[in-house]
Amino acid sequence: MSTAPGRRPLLQMPLRVEHDIFVVRQRGREVAAAVGLEHQDQVRVATALSEVARDLLGVTGGADVTFHVDEAPDGRQHLRVDLVPVRPLPHDRYEPQSAAVVRLMDSLGAIGAGRDTVVRMSRRVPVTAQALTPARLEELRAELVQSAPGSALDELAAQNQQLIAALDEVRQQRDELAVLNEELQETNRGVLALYGQLSEELEATNRGVVALYAELDEKSAQLRAASESKSRFLANVSHELRAPVTAIIGLGRLLADSASDPLTGEQSQQVELIRSSATDLLTLVNELLDLAKAESGRIELNVAEVDLRPVFGQLRGTLRAVATRPEVKLVVEEPPAATLRTDEVLLGQVLRNLLHNGLKFTERGEVRLRALRRDDHWALTVTDTGPGIAPELHERIFEEFYQAPGTTRVGGTGLGLPYARRLVTLLGGTLELTSEPGRGSTFTVTLPVGGA
Repeated sequence: MSTAPGRRPLLQMPLRVEHDIFVVRQRGREVAAAVGLEHQDQVRVATALSEVARDLLGVTGGADVTFHVDEAPDGRQHLRVDLVPVRPLPHDRYEPQSAAVVRLMDSLGAIGAGRDTVVRMSRRVPVTAQALTPARLEELRAELVQSAPGSALDELAAQNQQLIAALDEVRQQRDELAVLNEELQETNRGVLALYGQLSEELEATNRGVVALYAELDEKSAQLRAASESKSRFLANVSHELRAPVTAIIGLGRLLADSASDPLTGEQSQQVELIRSSATDLLTLVNELLDLAKAESGRIELNVAEVDLRPVFGQLRGTLRAVATRPEVKLVVEEPPAATLRTDEVLLGQVLRNLLHNGLKFTERGEVRLRALRRDDHWALTVTDTGPGIAPELHERIFEEFYQAPGTTRVGGTGLGLPYARRLVTLLGGTLELTSEPGRGSTFTVTLPVGGA
């Protein structure tokens, strides 16, 4: 807070006797009203000033009182009152007898001013007050000098009026507080009722959730039992069917053997049809048995360091005979000279299944197998130039027994891809499909280098 250089105080007066306390209080209220403080602030200034004056009169024998208007760095104006004690304050400190006095002013305390210790207090002037220009301050000085202080009786009457007004305000606030308390109690009752209702609804919901979880557990147990029963049924049926189907294939081979009695052309054709059907049935039985083993978790991994080059070479040799269409070329690219930890037999089954599918459904173009190292993963891709698969069917073709529209004429059981995905998952990897109708398909097997 700063004061304009050379600016004279609005009013100055001595504090020497008990009667001066009333005068200081009265003049303080008048100055506060003159600079534009509101009525409540006028009372606060007068009350604080009379309390401090009484303290200083008893401790130092009196003081010189001056009133000033200061301007703070933020442009706000303040009413400042300085009380310079007649005798020095003990220890150059001031502590008011009533701690409540400090709350009446924006600031109150002892400060050093040259050789003296001054008790200074201040209160902000409202922004709505008339601007206190130098000319306006001169007018206020003249008015304050000309006005004569009232008697102690007048000041006491004024204090009584202020006390009555304060008591009336307190009563009014008390009545308002009573109304607020009643409204608050009513609100509390409503909150408690709502809380009780919500608690009951939450408890009912919890009971429903617990019951639902119990039902879900029961359904899960039933599903597990059904899945185990299905796997056991598939394994038993597949195992029981393999022997008679293999016998049918063997009998068909004996009948067609040149060492046996010759058959007519019609008979040869029928025997070949029997052998072909039995071979297809044996393939289905074997796939059902493999799927049952995968679902039951009876497949045990034999993880080791696997070199992809001999794996790809074996696939290249064994599947060359499957690529019977001259319009379709089988391309198995040479993989990089690196290894990964996995089960070589299961990986070979997965890649053989994907290559066989590509050769089966591709009428012209090529089926290509390649391997690519990506950071700590291997990406093994089987790409074909077949008819492609619509995006909405990408996940459905991995369902058991599902065959995409238009592929049933080629044959198959719809078990190869579900089995391949289960094996890849068992190896700790993923099997994904990228395909569009008319643009072929790409199956990507992603496996970690370090194994599952």
